[in-house]
Amino acid sequence: MGSSQHLNFSDFPNSLDIPNSDWNDADDPPQSRRHIKRVAALYLDVILEGEQLAKGGIYPDPDEAGYMTGEEPPNHRQRLFPASISKPKTAFTFSVLDHFLIDALECKTSAMSFYQKLKRFTNNALPERDRYRELMRVSWLWRDLKHRKWFGFGHDMEQDPGDGGLALFCPACPQPGVNLPADWKVHYDRDTIMRQCVIDGNFTAQHMKMNKPELDVALSDGEGYMVAEAPYQSHLKQSLDSKERSTCSNHRAINAANINKSNLWSTGIGATACAQHGCFVPHSVVDFQKGERYMNTDYSICNALGYHSESITKALVIYDVGCQWSINFRSRVKNSPSLLLPPALEIVPAVGKFHLAAHKLSCFPRYSLNFIKDAGHLDGEILETLWAPFNKISPTARSMTQAHRQEVYDDRMRDSNWKKLVGMVPSLLKKYKNSNKCLEEMNEAYEQLTAVLDPDKELWLQLMKNPKSPSGNVGSVACLAEGISIEDSQDQLRSEIRQLPSPMSTRQEVKISEKRQRLSSRIEKFHSNGQAFCKGLDIDGTFTPQDDPAFCESDEEEHEDREFWDDDERPHVPM
Repeated sequence: MGSSQHLNFSDFPNSLDIPNSDWNDADDPPQSRRHIKRVAALYLDVILEGEQLAKGGIYPDPDEAGYMTGEEPPNHRQRLFPASISKPKTAFTFSVLDHFLIDALECKTSAMSFYQKLKRFTNNALPERDRYRELMRVSWLWRDLKHRKWFGFGHDMEQDPGDGGLALFCPACPQPGVNLPADWKVHYDRDTIMRQCVIDGNFTAQHMKMNKPELDVALSDGEGYMVAEAPYQSHLKQSLDSKERSTCSNHRAINAANINKSNLWSTGIGATACAQHGCFVPHSVVDFQKGERYMNTDYSICNALGYHSESITKALVIYDVGCQWSINFRSRVKNSPSLLLPPALEIVPAVGKFHLAAHKLSCFPRYSLNFIKDAGHLDGEILETLWAPFNKISPTARSMTQAHRQEVYDDRMRDSNWKKLVGMVPSLLKKYKNSNKCLEEMNEAYEQLTAVLDPDKELWLQLMKNPKSPSGNVGSVACLAEGISIEDSQDQLRSEIRQLPSPMSTRQEVKISEKRQRLSSRIEKFHSNGQAFCKGLDIDGTFTPQDDPAFCESDEEEHEDREFWDDDERPHVPM
């Protein structure tokens, strides 16, 4: 196993009928070996895998090789792929090329590692002629030919695949003209047929600057999952770097990632995928230049929302900083000729559940997936799981050419979507059975809860029928939120009082009085709003607000031995 053997083309199907008498065993006398070398000069050097990979290897050729016998060069009928079209001296079997692609996808094997494996199978002691460059060229062409064949463009020289034409997408997400009937608008409402997308960045997928970018050749630019390079660069030149003031938490750690790496052409990539099933959207993966900027993510989102979404009027977009991104998104689209959205499309922004914890409290009711209608059971973080296998190949792709890196990433995303497609039916069937079981349990729990409710439950129904509070805020939810906020203010004030020493100065006594008056006004307004909510309700008994007397007492009842410190005068309290 792994030994060097002299094989002729009669070992392959559809052989070239090379006489077996021209080949001899390696144990022959020296004169026979010279005869073998002379005859071998007439044939091609073949890197083949044979019946099993363990038999594969690199088969040596002399320095001079060509077609001196007048035989036809090996072609695809012999299942050989030549390394050169005009004057081939090396050929690869289809089998070894298929093994290389699968190894690269499943084992994350680099081309150099795969070639070294072939060399060691051939001869583990003595070095053979270097065919690494030939393997790189042939595997590059082989990958592109396989993809064009799979998507129906292998024998069509006129039709161009177009943007995303060599890519797979989610079979379960709604796509008019693909998996929806022609009259789907009659049978489904707009909320049911909703595109759900999640966008995220990966700063591990960096790319170094090329020494000679003018020599780069692309075979499928923009035909997979990464966007076409020329239109994208044109969009970046036309767009202005938006420096909007954040009204939420500080997200500079995300936006400044790798921002000062001058040796990088790309500091990372940003992708859009379907939020339910985690399938990458074709022609929507972009490169970052200076962190995660809106000009990059806007281009990805617009391309994703425009892919097979004709007549869909609602889209859920989940983004880590969706609260800030959504504020001026429409205006940025309007001012950019390269950003296009489907007409009459309503965009519902949201934030993933993991990242929502880093936002302000006010973002929770507005952007939480728990409160968005028809969002389903989503966490909005599915792209984080898809980045894990990409991080294993990022060091290899970091120094590739731009076109080669793009095609390698396209191949990985295509393979990821293919696995999702193959496992979609068993996965959805399992989830459907679990949902039916959970639905029965939830219905039973709901009926039990309804049976033990207090007869005054009509009070809550009436509260929900009063949508507006006197302050203009939304109904009972806003009222409850204000009550919780008042309680927090009371706790904070109580904590400050406990830290104060005695005696209390006049200035600090005035300050505490002002704080108590403001808090008392908020409490009175809260009770007044509560009475407006309960208007028209038949409530037994008289409701008397029970507030902490420490915050409602008069100035004469305050403790005279306490004082309040200003912020700059507060003593240090050891923790």
